[in-house]
Amino acid sequence: MSTPPEPATTLHAATIDGGTDPRADRRPLAVAVMGPTASGKTDFATDWAERLGTEVISVDSALVYRRLDIGSAKPDAAILARAPHRLIDVREPHEPYSAADFARDALVEMQALAARGRVPLLVGGTGLYFSALFDGLSDLPESDPATRAALQDELAQRGLPSLHAELRAIDPVAGARIKPGDTQRTLRALEVFRLSGVTISAWQAKTRERVVFPFRVLKLVLAPADRSVLHARIEKRFHAMLAAGFLDEVRALKADPRLHVDLPAMRAVGYRQAWQHLDGATDEATFVEQGIAATRHLAKRQLTWLRGEHDALWFDPATQRDGLDAAMRAFLGREAG
Repeated sequence: MSTPPEPATTLHAATIDGGTDPRADRRPLAVAVMGPTASGKTDFATDWAERLGTEVISVDSALVYRRLDIGSAKPDAAILARAPHRLIDVREPHEPYSAADFARDALVEMQALAARGRVPLLVGGTGLYFSALFDGLSDLPESDPATRAALQDELAQRGLPSLHAELRAIDPVAGARIKPGDTQRTLRALEVFRLSGVTISAWQAKTRERVVFPFRVLKLVLAPADRSVLHARIEKRFHAMLAAGFLDEVRALKADPRLHVDLPAMRAVGYRQAWQHLDGATDEATFVEQGIAATRHLAKRQLTWLRGEHDALWFDPATQRDGLDAAMRAFLGREAG
């Protein structure tokens, strides 16, 4: 199956705020290397980071967590030596890290690199993080530790179904959108209402004034044109993770009393399936099958989101590497060397 969207035909169309004449646009440059899991983003970005003498800013909701190394395909020491990465290992697995946190932190890192004359390379597949950075989020109230602790106590006493029923009563829109088994989003929606007296749906419906992003960004989507190639890469990588000790990694995480399977970190693809397997819910063959299937579903969701990025250039990194490099050189000009 070929990648469905037609790629943008010019670099002008592939940059944020493309209506601005690039020749008159004085904003610093940045590149977003986007794509589904296992599509080859890291290899491409590492080559270009080394060529440009710059650094990668990770856009991956699993890589932010320490101790999630093997199952998240976190860059190893050899890759980090060639291309230092920012925004990996910034939280413990039990600590929250939101899309708003990422947007704030990523912009700080981009500005720090630009101040040193470096071109930031944003690399990853977490669409919500890219959206939060480029488009902004609703100005939701910040999480409050006391309110969150009270909700966790209620969760233990009342159970998730009762809390979700409360959410449906106060905010039918969010109650219908948030799945009954989604602990994180149910608690967050209740927290927002208790802190502000305004439903999370009302907050999200508020229109935000469009602010021009302070960088001119080239968006590149790396995705194999043949979906079976991506599926084969996913399966091969999952087996390589198992050989590298993925289950031992999850055993060590399970030994941490602060962690449980419903935390955002433990809901990362592969980790939930491994946790349940180690709890005895599945045999090894079923676990492997479920882990590969979950990763494929993640890639499908990522591709669905990427199809909405109409200002992006699409390339198959295996067969169109020359085109990818040409797009980088055309956008970066003298900075590409």
